[in-house]
Amino acid sequence: MTDTNPTPEAKSAQRVIKKYPNRRLYDTSTSTYVTLAEVKQLVMNGESVVVRDAKSGEDLTRSILLQIILEEEAGGAPMFSEAALANIIRFYGHAMQGFMGSYLEKNVQMFTEMQAKLAEQTQGFTPEMWSQFMNLQSPMMKGLMGNYMEQSQTMYQQMQEQMQKQTEQMLGAFGIKKR
Repeated sequence: MTDTNPTPEAKSAQRVIKKYPNRRLYDTSTSTYVTLAEVKQLVMNGESVVVRDAKSGEDLTRSILLQIILEEEAGGAPMFSEAALANIIRFYGHAMQGFMGSYLEKNVQMFTEMQAKLAEQTQGFTPEMWSQFMNLQSPMMKGLMGNYMEQSQTMYQQMQEQMQKQTEQMLGAFGIKKR
């Protein structure tokens, strides 16, 4: 989950990139201009990156990250189907927008953690071992996927409970009681 109020230590660990009006990106830690591909690589390496407008100081991080995603999606091996993108768009302006963002964020974080465990548990695997492991019948794969699915289901249930509580509070504010 993204921390919106990082500690002073976390702030100093962030890689600050300044974006100039000529669309060039300047890495303040290395005092060099960088490309969008290099910013992508910093993100891939797990570095915390913040992009700021060089003049106003406005945070442009989301815009740059979305630009990286757009280039990746257009690059020939998209991650999102048209149906998935259309469904995401449909949540904008919907009462569920905040819940969906949080749900997706937590799900991606869980999937990332599962991937890290998988990488840790499969170090030194031969191609034959990989083949056996990737078979969904493998006990290790069943365990990883089962745990992921269970966590995802729990998150969804928590989201539903939170929505129900908020609906009851809203209705209560209007003097309407749940029957």
